[in-house]
Amino acid sequence: MSFKMHLKITLIALFYVFTNNFLYGQIYNLQKSLQTSKANNLFLKAEKINFEMAMADITTSKLRPNPTLNMQFLQLMNSQYFADNTNFYQNKNRQVWWQFTKIFQLPNQRKYKIEYAEKNNILVKKNYAETERNLFFEVANKWLEAWNLEKQLEIINIAKSNIDTLLKINERRLKNQVITETEVLRTQLLVLQYEMKQKSIKQNIDNKIRELKLSIGTQDSLQIDKNDNFEVVNNAKLDSLLNFAIENRSDIIALKANLQATETNIKLQNANAIPKPELGFLWNPQNSVPYFGIFATIQLPIFDRNQGNINRSKVEKLQVEQVLIATQNKIKIEITNALYAFDFQKNNLEKFKKLLETSQIILDNVRYAYLRGGTTIIDFLEAQRSWLETQQQYYEILQQVKQTYLQLIFATGQINLLGE
Repeated sequence: MSFKMHLKITLIALFYVFTNNFLYGQIYNLQKSLQTSKANNLFLKAEKINFEMAMADITTSKLRPNPTLNMQFLQLMNSQYFADNTNFYQNKNRQVWWQFTKIFQLPNQRKYKIEYAEKNNILVKKNYAETERNLFFEVANKWLEAWNLEKQLEIINIAKSNIDTLLKINERRLKNQVITETEVLRTQLLVLQYEMKQKSIKQNIDNKIRELKLSIGTQDSLQIDKNDNFEVVNNAKLDSLLNFAIENRSDIIALKANLQATETNIKLQNANAIPKPELGFLWNPQNSVPYFGIFATIQLPIFDRNQGNINRSKVEKLQVEQVLIATQNKIKIEITNALYAFDFQKNNLEKFKKLLETSQIILDNVRYAYLRGGTTIIDFLEAQRSWLETQQQYYEILQQVKQTYLQLIFATGQINLLGE
């Protein structure tokens, strides 16, 4: 093949890819949808700003108290008390007070303040992972709903294509006076019914895609990858799933990080019960006589010993411990229910596959018999209706299998791995 021919084929292929993406949008499978939402979702981006806030809090915790400069000026106002041979503005008739002081944090106060800010920074990141887990579950379900609608549309398209062909055949058979006009009208009615279903499903697909675009954070046109039959295999035992979730699920990790932060906060509040001394020196010229001194002050912890914040920090720790225990119990129920539901729906799907094959055989046989005058159109329409319902029920059960699988990996925390 010549170079020109290679170039021509390449250009045609590129043109096809470009125009296909431009007209119909990019094709999104489940993983691509999750990855896109991780990068573009606006709510997730807003949540990520908390990282910078937490880093700013660490910076603040490391700052030391600023020194204080105090200046006081006293002027003698009555001239009869002026020093001999002086006037109003001379330094013998005034006093000046310069004071330079600084509050000193005790070592543990600064240490625990920094440590508390760092623990909160870790907590923010763990909370972000939990927000990400919930977003992935939302996106996955929206994608799955759109996927199921696309499959339902495929079924209707197949059914309508078959009926369109039958309508043409019946119109010719009517001209040949093989069938009555009623049979043609029944066929036309079914065509119209399928057209209405097509429009309804297409509208629902458009609605779901708009919701999905919002969740994944894109304005570009997109299509659902109808061929993405993402794997729904789970061979893990209940105990291993529970252990994995307790160790790895993002909300559990966030609660453990929160517990560590509350423990540090208790230490910080106990350290803050000790008053901070303020030390410095002063320069005090009085009536032209210079004085130098030192300054020291400290609050006496008679009434306020930070009792409120200490008690609050202890209660906060107790609250987090209770929430952690409750969440662990909740996880056990969520995973147990999700696993049982997944296994149940998976078994239903295996049983239903036989019905799917049977309905197809019945439709083919009845259609063959009808076209040869061996049965009535009523039998054919009943077989067609039964086939369509069976196809729709199959994909509804398939959707339930996938939904229970998503619920299972959401409950265990494994859904975050799909977005990597």
